[in-house]
Amino acid sequence: MSALALMSRTARRIEDATPAHRDRAVDGLRALALLAVPTGHWLLGGFTLSPDGALHNASPLGAFPGFAPVSWVLQMLGIFFLVGGYASVLSYRRRKGSTRAWLGGRLARLGRPVLGVTAVWAALLPLLHFGLGAPVDTLRTASTLVVQPLWFVGVYTVVTALTPYCVRAARRLGVWAAAPLLGSVAVVDLLRYGPYADAVPSWLSLLNVLPGWLFAYQLGVSWGEGRVTRRHAWGLLLGGAALFAVLLLVFGYPASMVGVPGEARTNSHPPSLLVLALAAAQSGAAVLLRDRLGALLRRPALWAPVVVVNLSAMTVLCWHQTAMLAAAVPAAYAGEVPGLVGAPDSAGWILARLAWMPVFAGLLVLIGRYARRFESPWTGAGPVRRALAGVLAAGFGVFALGLG
Repeated sequence: MSALALMSRTARRIEDATPAHRDRAVDGLRALALLAVPTGHWLLGGFTLSPDGALHNASPLGAFPGFAPVSWVLQMLGIFFLVGGYASVLSYRRRKGSTRAWLGGRLARLGRPVLGVTAVWAALLPLLHFGLGAPVDTLRTASTLVVQPLWFVGVYTVVTALTPYCVRAARRLGVWAAAPLLGSVAVVDLLRYGPYADAVPSWLSLLNVLPGWLFAYQLGVSWGEGRVTRRHAWGLLLGGAALFAVLLLVFGYPASMVGVPGEARTNSHPPSLLVLALAAAQSGAAVLLRDRLGALLRRPALWAPVVVVNLSAMTVLCWHQTAMLAAAVPAAYAGEVPGLVGAPDSAGWILARLAWMPVFAGLLVLIGRYARRFESPWTGAGPVRRALAGVLAAGFGVFALGLG
């Protein structure tokens, strides 16, 4: 059987196994937002090589600030939280046990892959250093990249735990339940960037973490409750776009949606008002395009990849940086490699990095064949193995946070 025939047969089997009530548009939006994460990290993250052979993080946005709009397209966490809130409402409504049992099941599905990737990396670090002679700075760079997407899981865990309260707010206030969260972030931004910024402690910005990411989740909950109409969606799209433009052009917010090494301000860590403006515009567009996207995904050839990506969501999120490191760390022993190891400051680097993208994707698929087991319940792991995984994960966390 040819590869094309096999793919067609697989797509048809997936189509036949899909329940009629499945919301294909929401799954498609989730897959799109999920794939934007590795795409963004692989395109906008690079490495420089120090004289001792150590890898250090770098970004082409430092040399090419005009590429900042690329980050607007690839920053789709607002969509991810939106569909997360929508899906949580449906799941919460269908629950058969208690709210605590429902939350426990969802949080376990989030925690297992994180525990797995951090435990594996805890075992890899000494092997890389003592066995292969990787410099400590390379290990720290790798640890930073591995941890980078995991903050999202922590925040998503917290907002998921708040689902019952978000549902109550949505039923009472509808789409406007998200407005206080927007206002909270605006106040904190005014304090940390306004005329009295010098007198404001730096930790104050952390107050934006929860309301900043809960904003789109609450919109998703309201959407799932049927409280977001097309009129509301147009308001989110146009209002978010207008606020985004004003913050950029009038108030001087950084143009990049991701952090740029050497820059004093960043929009995403913690989220600024610009992130919420983008999330509002993206959410409005998602609601407006839902029917068209759902119809498009009735085609088995398009629906099958969406199903595969959603089934491997946490694997993609947790392991995509490992895939890039699997290519970069060995390459560092050979010196600079165009598009992989070397300053990302030329058009040649960008073209070479685009050529490396399929390699990273292939490595992620290979790693995912083995890492996906962390997403399933650890029925075969006894208490000793689970405790060992916890200890290893904690050790990696200490090292990655610079406490080791």
